[in-house]
Amino acid sequence: MAINNSHVTGFLVGLGVAAAGYYAYSRNKSKIDAFLRQQGIRVPESPTVDASQLSFEQLVAEKERLEDLIAEREHAASQAEQSPSGTSPAK
Repeated sequence: MAINNSHVTGFLVGLGVAAAGYYAYSRNKSKIDAFLRQQGIRVPESPTVDASQLSFEQLVAEKERLEDLIAEREHAASQAEQSPSGTSPAK
């Protein structure tokens, strides 16, 4: 079955409807999420903090928090690489 003009038109219309739906959702995200929660649908809270709006102190605190998370993950990864006897495996 060859792709004809109707297929292309349908694809473009679908793409346009999807883009319009996403735009409408992003403009009314809080209202839509509140409505969905009222209906019993669990919608995760998403942080809406814009990093460009944070003060210098808030940025430094966030940087330190991220560095701590990175250090914890690196430590966990190094612990996972070690053998049960406490020595590193030969490489």
